[in-house]
Amino acid sequence: MKDDIMELSKKDFSNIITKVTEGSIADELEIEKGDILLSINSQSVEDIIEYQYLIADEYIELEIQTKDGEVVIYEIEKDIDEDLGIEFENPITNSVQTCRNKCMFCFIDQLPKGLRKTLYIKDDDSRLSFLQGNFITMTNMGKKEIDKMIKYHISPVNISVHTTDSELRIKMLSNKTAGDILEKMKKLKKANIVMNAQIVLIPNVNDKKNLEKTLYDLEKLHPQLQSIAIVPIGITKYRQKLAKVDIFNTDTARDLILQVQEFQQKFLKNLGTRFVFLSDEFYVMSGVKRPSYKEYEGFKQLENGVGLMTKQEYEYNKELKK
Repeated sequence: MKDDIMELSKKDFSNIITKVTEGSIADELEIEKGDILLSINSQSVEDIIEYQYLIADEYIELEIQTKDGEVVIYEIEKDIDEDLGIEFENPITNSVQTCRNKCMFCFIDQLPKGLRKTLYIKDDDSRLSFLQGNFITMTNMGKKEIDKMIKYHISPVNISVHTTDSELRIKMLSNKTAGDILEKMKKLKKANIVMNAQIVLIPNVNDKKNLEKTLYDLEKLHPQLQSIAIVPIGITKYRQKLAKVDIFNTDTARDLILQVQEFQQKFLKNLGTRFVFLSDEFYVMSGVKRPSYKEYEGFKQLENGVGLMTKQEYEYNKELKK
């Protein structure tokens, strides 16, 4: 199974076109499903980010290999923001960058055997962060990758921070390259890249004083860093051979809520935003009343389960009043 998973993650889709929008430029040029994009303006296209960047021009040369193997160059004049009407087999067009970490809280490592193969793939791809909102650790990103992110202004970027303590982050992610997260985020801030952060919190590991340090460090990245979500570690019964960890209970969840509420008041005063938000699980397990609809400030971290219950309740009640 491991070999199959790696094969899926390494598969190169070679810019294969799977759809041409009716009435689009590509349709008018009779580009078809199954054709292959070779280059734009003589530059090979590594992924969808480069593709979108290169087509944002009033004149482009498109090199296409047809299903019959013929190579055709199209000279196109268009509006600068006009799309070509091409979709690819994979939204990033080439192989997914996989995770190089062995996080002590990784949910994929806690999955049972026998599930579909794609569930076992650990992606850590900045392009998927931009395209689909995935959170990335940035441990597989060197100067070249970060410079590319800045060049194409990939924004927003969702980052799995967990802690700003270098040694602790290396330990939590089991990756010796994990300690420079603050430096990488500072570089993105300088380039005006919008970010959101996630902290998977583990009792007696990265909570309490360490969380305090992390929040103060991340405060300095505002306003480019828009929000921070704190979610609890989740465990399953399939943690054999994995690190022993504590989980939150009623009392520790209440203590955390009080700690975060203090930070929210400080941030609201200093930054004009509460900045850090807790996922719904903490309120459920503690019995503490959830924040109001307004206090979630637009629900920037909904995919992390931050404010999902409050939002659904608000919308449900709104519909009942009609």
